[in-house]
Amino acid sequence: VQLQASGGGLVQAGGSLRLSCAISRGTFRIGTVAWFRQAPGKERESCATIPWSGGIGHYVDSVKGRFTISRDNAKNTVYLQMSSLKPEDTATYYCAAAPRRGVGVLSSSYYDYWGQGTQVTVSS
Repeated sequence: VQLQASGGGLVQAGGSLRLSCAISRGTFRIGTVAWFRQAPGKERESCATIPWSGGIGHYVDSVKGRFTISRDNAKNTVYLQMSSLKPEDTATYYCAAAPRRGVGVLSSSYYDYWGQGTQVTVSS
């Protein structure tokens, strides 16, 4: 399974960005997908997760109401729509996938496959 994240960039506070994660080589192995982020000098933290087929997204409190995770199974792509961005959202964002179907699993250890990351910078 390969994941390729894209869509990062520089945006002003209050703005929006949509990240994409294209998944290839074995999507039938995927049960759950998620987005994580890591800011310089900080540990990786979860943002959102959603089952690969069916189900709704789950979010950490810091992004709830501002971020929306979704997936397009026909395009083998996962999205993270980010709105009302804040400077503290600045980080490298990673998409991840797990072979097991999980609901609301936000622990990084659950995920076996990772994309390369895309940088999001929010200016104040």
